[in-house]
Amino acid sequence: MMYGETFAAWRAEAAQDWHAYTHHPFVEGLKDGTLPREAFLRYLVQDYVFLIHFSRAWALAVVKAGTVAEMRFATRALDVLLNEEIALHVATCAREGIDEATLFAAPEAVQNIAYTRYVLDAGHSGDFLDLLAALVPCVLGYGEIGLRLASSRGNASYGDWIETYAGDAMQTACHEVGALLDSAVARRLGPSPQASPRWDALSQRFATAVRLEIGFWDMGLTG
Repeated sequence: MMYGETFAAWRAEAAQDWHAYTHHPFVEGLKDGTLPREAFLRYLVQDYVFLIHFSRAWALAVVKAGTVAEMRFATRALDVLLNEEIALHVATCAREGIDEATLFAAPEAVQNIAYTRYVLDAGHSGDFLDLLAALVPCVLGYGEIGLRLASSRGNASYGDWIETYAGDAMQTACHEVGALLDSAVARRLGPSPQASPRWDALSQRFATAVRLEIGFWDMGLTG
């Protein structure tokens, strides 16, 4: 229940895939410093492209929101993505000689297309809950990964990346996203959400996004 009751339930239902995502060889390479720099930069370039589409998904969340509070939250998330998290990628890649124009023009990997279009389709074809179910594996998974890697006191080669996701700002954001999810579920599914006929489909949306996260790490690791 680190990031809320709904997340804890969906995480448990997708336990095997969740472990494969949060303990992927790419992640373990970040922890011990063995991840090849080429793989990390390939991931950063694709993650920049991913975050552009992820920003569009949070913009869509404003449209799909059912309350002003939900609209304000989605707007803040969009601002953080565009003006803070993307800046990490731009700065890291700039140190490696890759400018933002190159990042924006980078061809999308098929794993990137599959994941980002799935998230956007969840929002376009479904409601606010469908969109959140597809969005939260990225947000909360990275928060969990950041905390675990920071506590391991491993190699410092990727310390900046680890600190970004283990840091107070990210952890606060994760708790807020978890609370938003719980509130949105309670508002739409009632006090016993797991008894709702929608629960299984939403849980499967979450699980599908988790599997797409695994594919994204695969892409970063092997191209």
